[in-house]
Amino acid sequence: MSELGIGALLARLRQDLAKSQQGIADRYNEVEGRGAMTGKEVGRYEREVRIPSDHTRKYLAEVLGVDQVLLDRAAAVSKVRRREAAPISVHAVVPAAPPPSRHTLAADAAASARFARFLATRNADETAVEQIDADVARLSRHFVSRPLAELHAEIRDLREETFETLRGRQRPKQTTDLLTAAGRLSGLSAHVCLDVGDYHSAATHARTAWVCAEAARHNGLRAWVRAVESLIAFWDGDAARAADLARSGQQYTAPGTIAARLASLEARALAVVGDVRGAAEALVTAERAREAVNGSDEVPGIFSFPHAKQFTYAGTTHLALGGVQNVQRAIDAAETAVDLYQEAADDDRSTFDLLAAHLDLAQGHLLAGDLDAAAELLGSVLSSPTGQLSASIVTRLGRFASELGAAKYRGSPQVADLRERIRGTAKPIALPAADPSEPLT
Repeated sequence: MSELGIGALLARLRQDLAKSQQGIADRYNEVEGRGAMTGKEVGRYEREVRIPSDHTRKYLAEVLGVDQVLLDRAAAVSKVRRREAAPISVHAVVPAAPPPSRHTLAADAAASARFARFLATRNADETAVEQIDADVARLSRHFVSRPLAELHAEIRDLREETFETLRGRQRPKQTTDLLTAAGRLSGLSAHVCLDVGDYHSAATHARTAWVCAEAARHNGLRAWVRAVESLIAFWDGDAARAADLARSGQQYTAPGTIAARLASLEARALAVVGDVRGAAEALVTAERAREAVNGSDEVPGIFSFPHAKQFTYAGTTHLALGGVQNVQRAIDAAETAVDLYQEAADDDRSTFDLLAAHLDLAQGHLLAGDLDAAAELLGSVLSSPTGQLSASIVTRLGRFASELGAAKYRGSPQVADLRERIRGTAKPIALPAADPSEPLT
C-alpha cells in the first residue's frame, strides 16, 4: 500500500470497511463534530481532485482505522506525481482565474431579486433538503480559505437549485429549512460580490437573504444578514450606517458567536466615524459576548466568528482610534490574530483576514516609527497571489500608499519602492470590464 496515492488508498480502505462514500462522510462528521463533510467530498479525495489536508487526514485516519502516517505517505506520493505530471516551464506562470465580472454579478443579483418577489412550492423530500444543508456547510467552510473563482459558480448553482426547490411543494418544516439554506446561499453570494467590490449587487443579494431569514423566522440568520449589510455599508464608505446595522442585528438573540461579530463590527465602524467612547464600549461588549458564547455556530466557516477574526477587528478599531496606546494595542491584537490563524487548520484559515491582520501590523509599526518592520510586513501582503486580495484589501493598500505619501517620507527610496509595489499589485486585480456578449437576465 505504501506506493498507492491517497485516492487509491482511501478507496481501498473504504471498500475494506464495506462503506459507501456517504457512510464515510457521516462517520467523519461524527468524529470531527462539524458536519461539513459530504459523500461528494470523499469522492473528490478518492479521484484526487483534491488532496485532503493534514487536518482532514487526521480524522480520516480515525474513521478508517489506520495510522495517520499511512495517509500522510500516500498524500506525499500523490503530490509528487502531480508535480512530475505538471508541464515544465521556466518562465510561464499559470494565471489565477479572474473574478466574475460586474456584468455577471449584476445579472446574478437580478435573478436573486426576482426570487425575493416570489416564494412558491414544488416537491422536495427530506434527503434532498439534508443534502442542500450539507453542501451549504461545506461551501461556507471553504469560503474563508479558497479562491472565489473556485466557489462562485457552485454557490450560484446551489442557490438557484434551492430557489427552484422552494417553488415546489414540501412540508412546513422542510420549507423553513430550505428558506434558511436559501438565505445563507444568498448571503454567500453577497459576500462574493463584496469581496470583489460590487457593493450594489452585494446589497441586492443581502436583501434577498433578509427576506428568506424573515420568512424562516430564523434569528441567527437575521443577525448574520445584518452583519453582512454592515460590512457592505462599511466598505461602500458609509461607516455610520454600518454601525447602525451592526447595532440593529444585536436585537436578535442566537447561539454561537454572532453577538461578538456584531459588536466588533459596530466598534470598528464607530471608531472610523470618531465615536471614541462608543467604539471602546462596543469592544467591551464584544469581549463579554465572546466570554458568554452559548452553544456553537450552526454553520462553520464564513458563518462563524473565530477568536482570530475578533482580534483582527479589534486591531483595526484601535488603529482608527489613534494615539500611542491604541497603536500598541492594535499591534498586540494583530499579532495575536496572525498567531491564531497560523495555528488553525488549512480550511479554517481565513486568507483575507490573515492579510488584513498583516496590514494592521504594518500600519501599526509605521505609526510607531518602525519603517523597516512596516515594509517587511507590507511585503508579505504584496507578495500574495492576486486571487487572495479582496476589494477591501486593495482599498486598504490604496490608503496605505496615501499615508506613505506624507511629507516626512518624501525622498526615501524605500518608501518610493513600497508605493510603486502597491500600485503594481493593486492594478491587475481590478474587476474585468463587462463583457457585452453576456446577457443581463
